[in-house]
Amino acid sequence: MAVVTGGGRGLGRAYAEALAAAGASVVVNDVDRDTAAETAAAIAEKGGRAVAEPAAVGTAEAAERLVARAVAEFGRLDVLVANAGVLRDRVLWKMTDDDFDTVIAVHLKGTFTCARAAAIRMREQGEGGTIILVGSPAGQRGNFGQTNYAAAKAGIAAMARTWSMELARARITVNAVIPVAATAMTDTIPVFAPYIEAMRNGEPLPAFLRAGEGFGTVEDCAALIPFLASDAARDVTGQCIGIGGDKLTLWSHPQEISTAFAHGGWTPEAIADAWHTSVGAEPQSVGIPAPRAPEAR
Repeated sequence: MAVVTGGGRGLGRAYAEALAAAGASVVVNDVDRDTAAETAAAIAEKGGRAVAEPAAVGTAEAAERLVARAVAEFGRLDVLVANAGVLRDRVLWKMTDDDFDTVIAVHLKGTFTCARAAAIRMREQGEGGTIILVGSPAGQRGNFGQTNYAAAKAGIAAMARTWSMELARARITVNAVIPVAATAMTDTIPVFAPYIEAMRNGEPLPAFLRAGEGFGTVEDCAALIPFLASDAARDVTGQCIGIGGDKLTLWSHPQEISTAFAHGGWTPEAIADAWHTSVGAEPQSVGIPAPRAPEAR
């Protein structure tokens, strides 16, 4: 029995349909009532079990309502997929408080409130469970024009690591998936836009995108969700797992990669003297690399 937030369209719909195909009963949440109902009906038409529960995630009340609906309809909650999200892309000096607050409220607080409500219920049931958070390459590496989104997704990755420790004793796994797919959100990323447009005009995505960049359709990302909810993944927790196109990846956790020491501590002058030949010799890159066709490499 699963809850999928933002499950009415795009990646969320693909996740809900994949869980239903694997035998799960699904509460399809979406801020749009008609979209949620359409997805639930499509699942039912294929022989699955699904109900729609429209709500704007972010508040404790909305999260508790989703969990309560799963329990009322299906008797329990085994899986949460915290997928709901919005975009308000602008560069730093043009981003408004509302742009920032809206994205943080839906992505970060929405993930927190839904995961908290799910964890409470799963711990009460005493039989373990699966919490799947949805991150982004922007949260792993940053992305131009996405201060709010990148910050929220970075926070989601950190929450997955933290909650995997806190919920281990209750046998509840927590992971973050890092999907890369043609969606309304990736439409806003200029490097992907031409390929998405071509795909929607009937052209297949090129192999260098599907394999080399790990970029494909929402359906390409869906298989990871029922895997993480299955017995085969009971020992998988605290991970950031990427999927897209033909590619499956494991993202590293942040860690120290270079170290220098100064007996008695550092001064600004000593750091300046040592930086380029020690810790700062190989600075880390930032941003999502632009896809490049083979002939451009």
